[in-house]
Amino acid sequence: MPRSKTSKAWLQEHVNDPYVQRAKAEGYRSRAAYKLIEIDDKDRLIKKGMVVVELGAAPGSWSQIIKTRVGPAGRVIALDLIEMVPLHGVEFIQADFSEEATLQEIESRLAGAPVGLVLSDMAPNMSGIASSDQARSVYLAELALEFAEKNLVPGGDMLVKVFQGSGFMEYRDAMRGVFKSVLVRKPQSSRGRSPEVYLLGKGKK
Repeated sequence: MPRSKTSKAWLQEHVNDPYVQRAKAEGYRSRAAYKLIEIDDKDRLIKKGMVVVELGAAPGSWSQIIKTRVGPAGRVIALDLIEMVPLHGVEFIQADFSEEATLQEIESRLAGAPVGLVLSDMAPNMSGIASSDQARSVYLAELALEFAEKNLVPGGDMLVKVFQGSGFMEYRDAMRGVFKSVLVRKPQSSRGRSPEVYLLGKGKK
C-alpha cells in the first residue's frame, strides 16, 4: 500500500532531523536522549550511586544516559510494555505498569533500596482521537505520580512527560501536593508542534 502524504512528510522530517542524525553518530538508541541530557544538565537530577526507576524506557536511550551518570554504584530499573534490547547494568522489566503485579515486581526488585529519582517518558499508543489520547496520557502520568509518592525517598525528584490539554492543570496541582516545587521543562529537542512538556517535581515532601 502506498504511503500517505502525511507519512511521507513525517519520514522525510525524521530522516533530516539533526537530533536523529546526532543520535546515530553518538550511539544513542533514539533522539529522545537529548531531552534527558538537556534537562539533567540544567537540573542535576541524576547523581552518582543513585537508584533510579525509569518508566516507559524503550528503546533505551534514557537508560543509556542514566546508567552512565549513576555510575557502577548506582542502579537503574527500567520498565516498558514493549521489548527493549538489553543494556549492561540496566534491570529491565517488560510489563504493563497499570497492573498491580507489575508494581509488586518493581518493589520486589527494589527490596527496600532508596529510590532517589523516578523518570517517566510513558505515552499511550495514540488512537488519533484527541480526547481519548489525552485522558490515557494523564492516566499514565497519574500512575507514575502514585508510584513516586509511595517509593521516592523524602527529598527525591520526579520527571514526567505530560501533554498539555484537558487535565494538565489538575495534574500539575496534584504534583504540587507531593513535591516542594513543580517546574515545567520543554527541551529544545522536543518538536515544537508537539504538545508534550515535562513536569519536574523537586523535593518530595
